[in-house]
Amino acid sequence: MLRHLAAIASTLCGNVEQALSCAPPAAREIPSMPRTLAEWLAYQEHVNPRSIELGLERVRSVWQRMGASAPARRVVTVGGTNGKGSTVALLEAMAQGAGLRVGSFTSPHLLTYNERVRIDGQDADDAALVASFERIEAARGDTPLTYFEYGTLAALDLFARAGLDIAILEVGLGGRLDAVNIVDADVAVVTTVDLDHMDWLGPDRDSIGREKAGIARAGRPAIVGEADPPTGLLDALAVAGARVERAGVDFFVERHADGWCWRHRDGTAMDLPAPALAAPVQYANAAAAIAALHALWIDGGPLAPQDTYAAVCRGLRHARIAARLQSLGGDPPLIVDVGHNPQAARALAAWLDAQAPARTHAVYGALADKDVAGVIAALGARIDHWHLAGLDGASPRGLAVDALADILRQTLPQARHDRHADVASALSAAQARAKPGERILAFGSFFVAAAVIAERGR
Repeated sequence: MLRHLAAIASTLCGNVEQALSCAPPAAREIPSMPRTLAEWLAYQEHVNPRSIELGLERVRSVWQRMGASAPARRVVTVGGTNGKGSTVALLEAMAQGAGLRVGSFTSPHLLTYNERVRIDGQDADDAALVASFERIEAARGDTPLTYFEYGTLAALDLFARAGLDIAILEVGLGGRLDAVNIVDADVAVVTTVDLDHMDWLGPDRDSIGREKAGIARAGRPAIVGEADPPTGLLDALAVAGARVERAGVDFFVERHADGWCWRHRDGTAMDLPAPALAAPVQYANAAAAIAALHALWIDGGPLAPQDTYAAVCRGLRHARIAARLQSLGGDPPLIVDVGHNPQAARALAAWLDAQAPARTHAVYGALADKDVAGVIAALGARIDHWHLAGLDGASPRGLAVDALADILRQTLPQARHDRHADVASALSAAQARAKPGERILAFGSFFVAAAVIAERGR
């Protein structure tokens, strides 16, 4: 851990002698610091007694001690209730299509922590993450950081060392007080605003929208990806002095038989192929991503590609993200999605409505702090049989299967269902019951998606 201490401390304190006096003794006196990535992640879970602690002072102070280097020539920050991950994937693919060097930071991960930090389309390796955590630990002193804050600082640190053209940062929770907001975004994107994380963000869309508006900066573009945003979001963006660009007002999606057209009020228009990402909602995500790049290229000049159209088309065709209506194949086909709140469930319902009729089996598990009744009601009779999975063994926040079944029974009294202690058991039951020509939809939480993908890969 101490191999970079002298260099880091010299930057912070002026010289090595001063560094040895100002560096926190606790950082040197712990006899056995973590060595592997797994050990570091376990360690981070105990540094701060709170798993979530919103606020920027602590994480900003550590970042400044690390030098606060710009993570890239340009930064795009993406917030919103749903659609963040897909929009980041689309932005990343489009920017790569423009020949730019791109980094993206997302959360949570599905199978490996490394997924959270990507540079030029590649996940960060263990050694790079461990080295970054060592630098963070040397700089933080006695400042407690959360697991997410460690990850945010590691991403910024690795990006700053990679010579990036664009860094794309996904907000973890809310926006105004989320750790990624220590960086001033050149373009902010708010994909959607709906009811989720209400204990932290407020009781209604207006309150939540105001929190999400906090990622915008005065005089810089703020892309609003949904056609009916809450007044609270728009008011907060106006107070911030951001240059707001709204779906349906400043840029438009026009569907036609052979694809779709993205059009901007400035006269820019592109006829485009359908996004490779499934679900009707991906058109809105793609439109917001294009609007962000359009704003970035208008402002950024040198970052603009010679052929914007080719870059956007490549991004639409090549963007990939796991567990967003991801098909794992088979007959009956197995589709996995991380939809976990009513807005996401409505998007799932729209996708099911657009498919050929088929009997649908759901493998469903949820966290206890989610609007489970709202999710079930949004899908309703589209699900022919519910295979319920308990998540209490996967997470302290996981909902036990009996409690899940009670909510299902209260919301859809006639729903056919069975109960299982975990996702693997529920998936096995669904595969045994489903017949060729039917389908299995596994959704409800990242824990569900991760378990299904891992089980299928065995």
